[in-house]
Amino acid sequence: MKKVLSFAAVALLALGGWYGWNQFAKTRKHSVSFYAMDTPVTLTAYGPRGEEALDRARARIKQIESELSVTDPRSDVGRLNAAGGAPVEVGEDTAALTAFALRVNALTDSAFDPTLYPALRAWGFTTEERRVPEAAELAELLKLAGADRVRLFGRTLRLDEGSMLDLGAVGKGFAGDEALAAMAAAGVESALVNLGGNVQTLGLRPDGQRWRIGVKSPDGGLIGVLRVEAEAVVTSGGYERFFTGPDGRIYWHILDPRTGAPARSGVISATAVGPEGKVCDAMSTAFFVMGAEKTAAFWKEHGSPGFVLLTENGELWISEDLAARFEADPAYAGAKVTVVRR
Repeated sequence: MKKVLSFAAVALLALGGWYGWNQFAKTRKHSVSFYAMDTPVTLTAYGPRGEEALDRARARIKQIESELSVTDPRSDVGRLNAAGGAPVEVGEDTAALTAFALRVNALTDSAFDPTLYPALRAWGFTTEERRVPEAAELAELLKLAGADRVRLFGRTLRLDEGSMLDLGAVGKGFAGDEALAAMAAAGVESALVNLGGNVQTLGLRPDGQRWRIGVKSPDGGLIGVLRVEAEAVVTSGGYERFFTGPDGRIYWHILDPRTGAPARSGVISATAVGPEGKVCDAMSTAFFVMGAEKTAAFWKEHGSPGFVLLTENGELWISEDLAARFEADPAYAGAKVTVVRR
């Protein structure tokens, strides 16, 4: 005798199949990797519109790269630096990011400075011809630096002759913000951007849990893991670009605006965590230059972004907003930990 399924049973099976497919579609992973902004980039999006979202995000990053590249003479920044003091009309992205960089410069008492490119170039970090400049040479180059060398009127930028603008220390964070915005506009609710170690997240993971983001250690391992939701995790460290000088000392690319030489604040890794990538990008650099004590004082006054610092003597400094969400790697399980409270 044949068994006949009732209409209700058929409907239930169909509903179960639809639900299963819908859940699969929501958690389906899409990923693309490419090279941009002088670093490897990986974009990951989840959901049925993931591929379209990745296409939009990649195009936006490439657009920003074409505008901000300090080594491309056709970019806004390249044209500005070659203008010899003449005014240059730039795009909305460049104007807005320059205004932002100048605000951060003022907020951090110049610990973040977007005008150090002449000094950075003297060290060879942009040419691969590494060298240790004399103090007198750096002193002369620092005369070309400072926020007062930059003048912005709407979308018109002008530099003092000989001065140069470099938005690299905020550009990746800004590109990450824009990439996530492009994916969100395409209908994606869960995504991750990795721009050369700058990690930014959209929403929660597809399983509804917070993302687990590793904080890189200068030795190549991890300092620990942070649990984040819709946040950026940006780390600045001397291990990113460095060389060993004839004197045997290590010289890295993060410069102290006061000296034009590599910043030596006692901090060897500075991670900033917050909702905006461009803020975390800029402030991770500033925190590295400031050192632990000044970073703690800054956070107590402003409350953001959160931070995780590793000092040269192996101590960890963590803002209290992150302490409960941070798990130290076993390599740092015995480290002294200072939780900074407001």
